[in-house]
Formats: sequence, structure tokens, C-alpha cells
Amino acid sequence: MSYTTQKNAAKKGIITKEMRVVAAKEKISEEALREMVAKGTVAIPANKNHTCLDPHGIGKDLTTKINVNLGTSRDCLNMEVEMEKVNSAVAMGAESIMDLSSFGDTQKFRRALTAQCPAIIGTVPIYDAIVYYNKDLDKITTQEWLDIVRMHAEDGVDFMTIHCGINKATAERFKQAHRHTNIVSRGGSLIFSWMEMTGNENPFYEHFDDILDICQQYDVTLSLGDACRPGCIEDSGDISQIEELVTLGELTQRAWDKDVQIIIEGPGHMPLDQIEANMRIQQTICKGAPFYVLGPLVTDVAPGYDHITAAIGGAIAATYGASFLCYVTPAEHLRLPTLDDMKEGIIASKIAAHAADIAKGLPGAKEWDYNMSTARKNLDWEGMFDLAIDPEKARRYREESTPEHSDTCTMCGKMCAVRNMNKILGGKNVDVI
Repeated sequence: MSYTTQKNAAKKGIITKEMRVVAAKEKISEEALREMVAKGTVAIPANKNHTCLDPHGIGKDLTTKINVNLGTSRDCLNMEVEMEKVNSAVAMGAESIMDLSSFGDTQKFRRALTAQCPAIIGTVPIYDAIVYYNKDLDKITTQEWLDIVRMHAEDGVDFMTIHCGINKATAERFKQAHRHTNIVSRGGSLIFSWMEMTGNENPFYEHFDDILDICQQYDVTLSLGDACRPGCIEDSGDISQIEELVTLGELTQRAWDKDVQIIIEGPGHMPLDQIEANMRIQQTICKGAPFYVLGPLVTDVAPGYDHITAAIGGAIAATYGASFLCYVTPAEHLRLPTLDDMKEGIIASKIAAHAADIAKGLPGAKEWDYNMSTARKNLDWEGMFDLAIDPEKARRYREESTPEHSDTCTMCGKMCAVRNMNKILGGKNVDVI
């Protein structure tokens, strides 16, 4: 039987090769996964032109996935460095790479990604349009915006962020709301500015059906962008955010009617006490479509440490429904991340994702922790290093501070509780002097 997209196949009762791979990774039945994809609660981004893809499923009932943003900019134009980041991110377990390049030969870099990288590849076509056309924002035509979407689909990207939730009506409401930090989404600010300068409707909203036709042809998953995501605690949960979410919920059903897979993007900055409710609201309005969140960052005052503020929020968000965490690095709000920044961000996001998987009670999630605690109980240092979320750092810390006795560390020495309990319960005397 033939099919157009993963969702179309699932609705027809077809289990694709991508579904088989994902089901094996998630330790669930192929039929259970097919039902989730058919319903839309799981997306398997898999462009037909991304032939080296190692597919992953994104959905709240699956393990929480993380996305790594990278790409060139006018001030940091080194594609070799960015490709090094890509390879390191994949080696560290990132399931998705999002190319946010805003300068240089962006198509060359994008095509290199889809030709060489096994991770899910995402892009934001609106950024690339600025680079590709190289002309004033208000001179870009509606058709040119749509042509960039097709170009990215042809180049093999698995999902695209399209800022289609902010139309002329919601933009007018936004202006009346007098937000504290306005629009902080880069793509959202660009399309809002284009609408203000030209007087035209958002082309991604006005021609949404044309975009769906492109996505259906190549099996591109649409990530419905949150132009009005809150950029500070003060704006969290405001009318602009919620009104846009309602529009995204309407567009989700239109996409599903054409068998196009959907992911919904969300905040942003949000206080701890609002996260659970926000996840529940999204699941209701968007009918269980996978939720992709940036953080959320739970405080505004930690520049240099926003990988931590995001990990705190991400763990809570994923516990209550988010399925895809966009990593945040220590460089957030400050600069383009370095390779070390990227590593810090990935580790923080992986910790958040795994913590949420434990809280959700996913099959096998606690097994990793059980094995680590067994290695700790046995003072099996090599076993602990192998199981660590960052083996290199764990091993380095141990080597930088070597204890006198191998069955201890330099924190407790012979007073180590684990060592002494093993001895006393094993019928041996405890020596602490």
C-alpha cells in the first residue's frame, strides 16, 4: 500500500519502517505506536529526502526528546565549527538538530546536515528567506516566503518552524495588550514587522493550505511556532500567548485533516506554579499534539546559568505533557553558544528529560538509575562512569582528586557510609582510623 506521510500511513493501518525503528527504541508495540501516530499524539519527523535519518518519535507517552539549536550568524560565520557541534551533539545523544543559520551559504550547510546527520533536522524558513533574498524585509513577497518553505522541504529537513499563529487580528490584540517585553521570538518579530510594514496578512496563516500541500508531498512535520511566547516572567500566560495558542489549535486540526504531522511550540519564560496548568491547556486546545518547549525558564535573573533555569522548567513541563525540550545553554541571552556551552546545555536538558521520564513512569526509565545505584553500592567506579550521563566529567573529577584508598573518595575517606555498610553487613570490622 502507498502512503504520503507517516500519519497517512498510520491512518491506513500501515506500519512503516520508521515506526518499527521507533517502537523498538521505545519498547512499545508497533501497533500501539501506529495508533498514536494516526491520532496525532506522536509525530515521527521523517522527510522522504533525508535518507540517512535515524528516526525518533515525539509524544508525551514516549521518552522525552531534546533538540539542539545551532547555526551560523553574521558575527560567527564558521560552518566547520557548527558541523563539529552537530557531530558532538549527536554523539552526546541529542535526537534533533535545529539549524538557525542567519548568514552565509545556509543552503550548503542545510544540505550537508540532511546528507550526513542521522538526527532529526529542523529549520526556520523565515530566517533563511532574509539571507536568500538579501533584500529589505518589506520587499519580500508572499510567494517568496512560500518558495522558501518548499526549498527547505526539497532539501530534506524533517520539521520546520512556521510562525502562522500570529495573524492580523492577533497582532492587533497584541498591540493593545502593552506587553512588558513585546515579542521575543526572532521569527515572530520578523513576520510581525513584515505585516506592519506591508499591511498584508501573515502569509503563513493566509496560505496555510499551500504549506500543508508542500509538507504532505515531502512528509515534513510542521512545528507551529509561538511568535507570542512569553519572554519574561511578567508576560507568562498573558492574552497574547493564549490567543495564539488557540489559533494553533485550529491550525492543528486543519493539518491533521491533510495527514500532516504537527508539533506545537510553547514557552518561553514561565514561573514554576504556572507550568503544569500551561501544559494541560495546550494538551486540551491542541488535542494532544506533541508540545515543544524552550525551557521553560523559571526565572529571568540567571544569565550565564539559563541552562539550569531551563532544566528546572523542562523537567516539570515534560512531567505534565511536554514531549520535546529545546535545549538552553549558559550562553542564552548573551552570545552564540560555543562547543562547551552546547555540551552544558545538552547535559542539562538530558537530565531534565530523564527526570521527567521517571516521573511519567515510562517503561525502563528507572532501570538506568537502578543500575547506577547498584554500581554505587558496590563502589564500582568504572561501572559508575559507564552509566553516568556525562562519563567524561565523572571520570575527570575522580582523577583530579585521587583518594588514599580506592574504595573511598576524597569527600568522606574511610568514613564513607557505603564502604562501611558493605563491610559491617559482610561480617567485617569497620576501620575508620
